[in-house]
Amino acid sequence: MAATVRRQRPRRLACWALMAVLLADLLALSDTLAVMSVDLGSESMKVAIVKPGVPMEIVLNKESRRKTPVTVTLKENERFFGDSAASMAIKNPKATLRYFQHLLGKQEGNPHVALYRARFPEHELGFDPQRQTVHFQISPQLQFSPEEVLGMVLNYSRSLAEDFAEQPIKDAVITVPAFFNQAERRAVLQAARMAGLKVLQLINDNTATALSYGVFRRKDINTTAQNVMFYDMGSGSTVCTIVTYQTVKTKEAGMQPQLQIRGVGFDRTLGGLEMELRLREHLARLFNRQRKGQGAKDVRENPRAMAKLLREANRLKTVLSANADHMAQIEGLMDDVDFKAKVTRAEFEELCADLFERVPGPVQQALQSAEMNLDEVEQVILVGGATRVPKVQEVLLKAVGKEELGKNINADEAAAMGAVYQAAALSKAFKVKPFVVRDAVIYPILVEFTREVEEEPGVRSLKHNKRVLFSRMGPYPQRKVITFNRYNHDFNFHINYGDLGFLGPEDLRVFGSQNLTTVKLKGVGESFKKYPDYESKGIKAHFNLDESGVLSLIRVESVFETLVEDSPEEESTLTKLGNTISSLFGGGTTPDTKENGTDTVQKPSEKKEAGSEAAPPAPEEEKKQKPARKQRMVEEIGVELVVLDLPDLPEDELAHSVQKLQDLTSRDLEKQEREKAANSLEAFIFETQDKLYQPEYQEVSTEEQREEISGKLGAASAWLEDEGFGATTVMLKEKLTELRKLCHGLFFRVEERKKWPERLAALDNLLNHSSMFLKGARLIPEMEQIFTEVEMTTLEKVINETWAWKNATMAEQAKLPATEKPVLLSKDIEAKMMALDREVQYLLNKAKFTKPRPRPKDKNATRAEPPLNASASDQAEKVIPPPGQTEDAKPISEPEKETGSEQADTEPLELEGPGAEPEQKEQPTGQKRTLKNDEL
Repeated sequence: MAATVRRQRPRRLACWALMAVLLADLLALSDTLAVMSVDLGSESMKVAIVKPGVPMEIVLNKESRRKTPVTVTLKENERFFGDSAASMAIKNPKATLRYFQHLLGKQEGNPHVALYRARFPEHELGFDPQRQTVHFQISPQLQFSPEEVLGMVLNYSRSLAEDFAEQPIKDAVITVPAFFNQAERRAVLQAARMAGLKVLQLINDNTATALSYGVFRRKDINTTAQNVMFYDMGSGSTVCTIVTYQTVKTKEAGMQPQLQIRGVGFDRTLGGLEMELRLREHLARLFNRQRKGQGAKDVRENPRAMAKLLREANRLKTVLSANADHMAQIEGLMDDVDFKAKVTRAEFEELCADLFERVPGPVQQALQSAEMNLDEVEQVILVGGATRVPKVQEVLLKAVGKEELGKNINADEAAAMGAVYQAAALSKAFKVKPFVVRDAVIYPILVEFTREVEEEPGVRSLKHNKRVLFSRMGPYPQRKVITFNRYNHDFNFHINYGDLGFLGPEDLRVFGSQNLTTVKLKGVGESFKKYPDYESKGIKAHFNLDESGVLSLIRVESVFETLVEDSPEEESTLTKLGNTISSLFGGGTTPDTKENGTDTVQKPSEKKEAGSEAAPPAPEEEKKQKPARKQRMVEEIGVELVVLDLPDLPEDELAHSVQKLQDLTSRDLEKQEREKAANSLEAFIFETQDKLYQPEYQEVSTEEQREEISGKLGAASAWLEDEGFGATTVMLKEKLTELRKLCHGLFFRVEERKKWPERLAALDNLLNHSSMFLKGARLIPEMEQIFTEVEMTTLEKVINETWAWKNATMAEQAKLPATEKPVLLSKDIEAKMMALDREVQYLLNKAKFTKPRPRPKDKNATRAEPPLNASASDQAEKVIPPPGQTEDAKPISEPEKETGSEQADTEPLELEGPGAEPEQKEQPTGQKRTLKNDEL
């Protein structure tokens, strides 16, 4: 038995270890059970979550809307987000920031910075000389970079998701435009770090849309490739994507659906915002024309008026998509002058004629990058809010040559749903059906380096080399290794973008620097000195283009190889060690085990004759050395990176930005807490003043008590009006606590009187039922009685004590005036009911689980009837033999149980009660016992 325990102990330890690992995993996942996605558009954002019990749900904001404006209002002492900030754009346009994503990853000289200044002249953009970027100068004390503003928005989106999910959330997938380059993607990641979010992936919004489309049509995807075009025109830009859907065989899960991005085309400035700006300019001209000759200022010089016009232009664009004309009207546009003008759809289309001519451009770019023609595209699907403009659909339909455009997808929420599906797939807390996503590289990346070559004897020259690292439209994520073979000293190489000829001149200027990084290697020469006798296999640089499309240099290493031979002495020692270990476990050394152990270490010669394996090895063969093997040595090389496109924020500045945003969030929370305390105090004052005039409160209070409470309430109200604005949260809470303490007695008396009727009725009902139960219990005959006298006496005592307490307390309460503290309390009534109910339930449970006693047996009867409550097994023991079979025939017995030798095969039948038969003696094993009629 001890040996068995020893054998089982490792299994038990392994089970406990496995349980500990699983528990640790569960604890690690407990904080990340919910994940979120943020579809970050130019004008608005959509937030979605996944949590246990809530699969892929769009988050509602505080106004119960499914999309939230990407707008922030920054003041000295408060911030506003979403719809609240959008409404503040009219009152304080300078402090209200919109469309700031267009400045991410842009240096001061970028054309998009100049375009932003022209579109929104009310914003003052400062200059950061260290990074050559811009920031918003709200006031001399307030300035924020575009990354910090985006961090505020991401933090706000997380608060919406956490309120909706009712739990903390840290993991997120964020959508970005497919045309974002390395600098822009890194800027988004920095903003997410400022917000305290763990980014699982930056997913391209076109890829997220394609994933959402495929997930909900999984059954329609098969081995036949299906090409679908998604045309996404949003507020700020337009992206056209060609996606191929088909099932592929994977190593992990067999045949699974896959989407592959085949072609992408885009226009960075073609979108709904540009249409609205054209409309705003048209309305401004109409308003100036109406006021011409009155010496009025140009409406364009008034930021508030221009903010009103932009909001009206947004509304006009939406209405004209469904109507031929509409009346634009703004009350008090400027200088208390109302504006009203009729705008037709034809006028709108004429204003945006050049924009509509650019609609087919992204389609042609996508086809060229995919190397396809329109006949290979099965369907064109519209995505984005600006595709609702009829002229856009008309021009696009003509460009693609299809019968109709697909509208079978939620144009506003598809990207958010696809991104949250990807978030669930990347999170460890969820298990989703696999869907393979193969995204594509938009901008090719290559490595450039220069080295000396000797073209002629004695003539050396520099040769410039380029090696493509990630090709255009190649899949990612993936890793690549570049090997530099002819270097034995420190050198530099450059990481740049490849051929960007597919971009136009204007797009190239917006793109920014085409040089990414200069890599300076240190320690190459030292590595060669460290391994002088080794052959160099080159300097290997390992690159990674991760799921977010961000390039990183993982490491650089110098690799060397040489041939080494194992000495016979070492081989003999290993052989002896192997034989020794074999003898320990095998109980001795036999010729077979010695031969096997030798073969394990030594490999037989290829020229060995057939049949020689069975013979013991000769001493000369034992000493034969192994074939030479390669030994590989790797030396890490120091790396210094010089970022050329846009320097990242230094760690100290990033930490400062993180702290700045945390301080603003804490200030907002404190402000909300103070407003909540002030509202609670104000509500309590008004509600209590109203209650003092209600009959139920006047009944339990004297005139003096009401006057005292009313006086304190009036003083608190005056204090709140005069000094409440400067009061802290603690002061407001203390004032509320003081008033509640003053009114506690009054409220308590009213609440008690409200509870009396219901509580007393319930007590009377329980007393009556308990008395009836006790009376019935005492009427049970003595032979069938299941309750003891002590139990019934105890119940009777509790009933009598409860009746006495109730009568005495109610008599005492009747003598007290209503203005005094009552002696009849609802909590005491509930306590008495619980005590009485406990006694009754005890007896009821006993009656429920107690088995009735068997009836006494009648000696004069020839055959005893089984009791009504006899179990099936009891009746089965008494068998009446069928006709034609003798009574002493032995019935088929059950399989024997393993028992001790002294235990009998049959247990004797015991009878209880008067007239019971004496105990039958045990029958010897193997003998038959005749069953008599009175034993059946």
